[in-house]
Amino acid sequence: MPLRGRTNLTGESFFFVTTTVVDFIDVFSNEKCCDALIHNIKFYQAKYEFDILGYVIMPSHFHWIVEVNPEKGTISDIMRDIKKYSAWDIMEIIEKENRYDLISVFEKNAVEYTDRKRKFWMKRFDDQVIRNQKMFWTKLNYIHLNPVDAGLVDRPENYKYSSARNYIIGDHAVIKVNTEKGGIIMK
Repeated sequence: MPLRGRTNLTGESFFFVTTTVVDFIDVFSNEKCCDALIHNIKFYQAKYEFDILGYVIMPSHFHWIVEVNPEKGTISDIMRDIKKYSAWDIMEIIEKENRYDLISVFEKNAVEYTDRKRKFWMKRFDDQVIRNQKMFWTKLNYIHLNPVDAGLVDRPENYKYSSARNYIIGDHAVIKVNTEKGGIIMK
């Protein structure tokens, strides 16, 4: 699969990333599915040594801001592995819950592929290089207000799967977020 110009981003470190479930299915309304995604993120965070600067898991997608360590892995490496292995884990949860309605949608989305029987994530992911502090805070505020704007909670810190909890109340129980990078000037 081509990298769509990502080879020229190999020296970049700070990214705002979005990836979405096929057909915008609300899989992440299920806490077990959120926890499976978090488990995969933690595993690959240890492998690729990246920092999470902000995140939110919405019902059908997730956003995050990461600082990658280009010597350990690119944003493409990280997203490839997280998407692949979280899809397997989440599909297992869905199967155990006998959600045949969802399984059939994932099977329908895989019809064009010869190497898989189900497709969980949409192709690729959207990423933007974070170039300065203003852009960082704009994206972080967007991430934190996403559950409020969607009517899921009344305050950002009330949403369990958001770094708003890390920043506002210092709660790192779901996942560790580096909340100290916001004050630096990025290259």
